[in-house]
Amino acid sequence: MISNFIDGLIQYEFLQNALITCLIVGLVSGIIGCFIVLRGMSLMGDAISHAVLPGVAMSYMLGVNYIIGASLFGIASAGLIGLVTQKSKLKNDTAIGIVFSSFFALGVIMISFAQSSTDLYHILFGNVLAVRQSDIIMTGVVAIVVLLGILLFYKELLVSSFDPTMAKAYGLNTQLIHYALMFGLTLVAVTALQTIGTILVVALLVTPAATAFLLTNKLKHMIFLSAFISIVSSVIGLFFSYSYNLASGAAIVLTAVVFFIAAFLFSPKQGIIIKRREEVLIK
Repeated sequence: MISNFIDGLIQYEFLQNALITCLIVGLVSGIIGCFIVLRGMSLMGDAISHAVLPGVAMSYMLGVNYIIGASLFGIASAGLIGLVTQKSKLKNDTAIGIVFSSFFALGVIMISFAQSSTDLYHILFGNVLAVRQSDIIMTGVVAIVVLLGILLFYKELLVSSFDPTMAKAYGLNTQLIHYALMFGLTLVAVTALQTIGTILVVALLVTPAATAFLLTNKLKHMIFLSAFISIVSSVIGLFFSYSYNLASGAAIVLTAVVFFIAAFLFSPKQGIIIKRREEVLIK
């Protein structure tokens, strides 16, 4: 079975494109996902990944690249969530619920007017085996932009993620850092649409980072582990998707969940089985 997958990689260009895309998306999702998890913004990732749907539908209707429309709506949703939170007494999760559901509903309505329903289905649930060369180039460009941003502003992201009050005391513009991170999150969510789809994209952003969080207390180690788990999950998911004709997004997400369950049970410091054994020894 593995040999068939390797033979397929050698023979078929579509499978090579899929593997390259999985590696890029896995790397960048795993890295930016660490900051999303540390800031307690997993719901924001969910909101943005779903809020890009009307942008995707509009792009298909206008005949332009879906990344353009999805990015615009993703950024708009992050701005609206921030505006509602700042200008009212509503909590952040309430604002996320309102904006996310309204944008997603708008996307569903717009899908009914779009003609390319098959392609939109792939956007919803992902189809990495249909990735084109142009998609790989766009994904690579986005990954470079996001990773460069994280590398250049790593210290600012580190301080503002762990202690926003101290970050303000140091004179950092935490609001600007927040929206810059939201912009990066939007770009990553959009590029991941082809691999796992808008419905499941948040799982690839959050699950590998949450797994790494259970395994280490250091941010640099967490970033490395999260990127590694995300890449491995993407490749294994692609393997099962190709071998058993499964939905690519679902296969990738379930693989990542298996890693999370293993860490949840057997993590040296936070695994429930290890904790249980230590409690028994103490008694």
